[in-house]
Amino acid sequence: MSVKIIIIGGGPGGYVAALRAAALGGSVTLIEKENLGGTCLNKGCIPSKIMKNSADVLLKFLKADNFGINVQGSVTPDILKLMERKNKILDTQRKGIDSLLKKAGVIMERGRAKIKSSTAESKGVIEVDLNDGSTKEIEYDKLIIATGTKPLNVKDFPFDHDNILSSDDLLEIEQIPSSLLIVGGGVIGCEFAFIFSALGSKVTIVEGMSRLLPLPSVDEEISKLLLREMKKRKIKVFCDTVVKSTSMHDDEISISLDVSPFTDNPKPKALKFESLKAQKMAVCIGRKALSSDLGLENINVKTDSSGWIQANERLETSVKNVYAIGDILGPNKVMLAHVASHEGGIAAQNAMGANKSMHYDVIPGAIFTMPEIGTVGLSEAQAKANGCQIKTVSMNFRTLGKAHAIDEITGMAKMIIEKESRKILGVHIMGAHATDLIAEVTLAIQKGMTADDIASTIHAHPTLSEIFGELSMKTCDMAIHG
Repeated sequence: MSVKIIIIGGGPGGYVAALRAAALGGSVTLIEKENLGGTCLNKGCIPSKIMKNSADVLLKFLKADNFGINVQGSVTPDILKLMERKNKILDTQRKGIDSLLKKAGVIMERGRAKIKSSTAESKGVIEVDLNDGSTKEIEYDKLIIATGTKPLNVKDFPFDHDNILSSDDLLEIEQIPSSLLIVGGGVIGCEFAFIFSALGSKVTIVEGMSRLLPLPSVDEEISKLLLREMKKRKIKVFCDTVVKSTSMHDDEISISLDVSPFTDNPKPKALKFESLKAQKMAVCIGRKALSSDLGLENINVKTDSSGWIQANERLETSVKNVYAIGDILGPNKVMLAHVASHEGGIAAQNAMGANKSMHYDVIPGAIFTMPEIGTVGLSEAQAKANGCQIKTVSMNFRTLGKAHAIDEITGMAKMIIEKESRKILGVHIMGAHATDLIAEVTLAIQKGMTADDIASTIHAHPTLSEIFGELSMKTCDMAIHG
């Protein structure tokens, strides 16, 4: 008799787990109360990239004369048509996932799942409040939890979805605000800052830490270059600063600021402004675990104080045969869609009897600012903190013929290698197509390759990937163009 596997959550972790478990012979039921694809497809990665693509196209049009193209008349964004295009693409993607699941024989249940109990036969029971109003119970042998997160709501200035917006709201907006203040200079905040600036909003970012993208995995040189690019786009940035309170005055939000108590800067500068005004404010400072109403307590699945589920390297929770994957594992793991998908594959294999482990040491990061950012491996600060004897080299994108040909010369790439072995420890790129380029060095680090291995690899010309050949040759003191 096949193993009965229930998966709660149809995001990039959950649906991949369902497909993998079904392919291995499991009898799989996937429970999803909303749209397939989870946050990534519906309220995150994909819709924001659709918006970014339109913003990129608009910026190209605005400097068409640089390319020898004469554009007659005005060029302006049409946010309603942009939203229409976005919704059409999302619908197509959802149907694609649904088709894959049906072909794999996965049973779909549309509704809200709650873990009810375990039976005498050691089978678990899930109660599903179906979207049609009915309720049903389903037994399982193995359970995979992939419920994800939602935007963190701050009690001092809660979302009203009109003036104070979440990242979800920004993806459904029907009018481009004349001015937008974004709370949070992390990945989400920085991506939206460039998008709305390109679409015509006057954008301000307030960040509580001492730099933009204050993530250990993002090299500080990248943060400095990003700040410079924001200044070029006339995006105002206030680091070491927090929003203290807000109030409405004549269709504008008055925003009171204070020196951040969270900053890692030992000597933060005094505030330039104690208050700002904006038409809209977007709060992009974190995510909250969707675990409080799952019934985890009914089978004693352990979570931390914030509701993040605890799991081991096999992605098994404190309860045997119950696994957790994706963002529900929290910031102690890696909250990225492609990580969730990989975790989904591993959890599914383990649920079907394998003994696989999840490793988080070589994971590419893709940040869709303008220009894009790609990271993998250690930052310079992390390498030094680990006691590594390192050598770092950097190259500017302007050294590449392809970058000039496509008018994308802004950016740089940085490689961190171990001095003695010349093993590549980390690579950080900011520039055109950085999120695609990072794949080559991700494989190199995964396979323990050295800078010499990259230097001896022929890169096609003229391409942006030549940056890696140039970087690697520079580490060997054989730079040609650097």
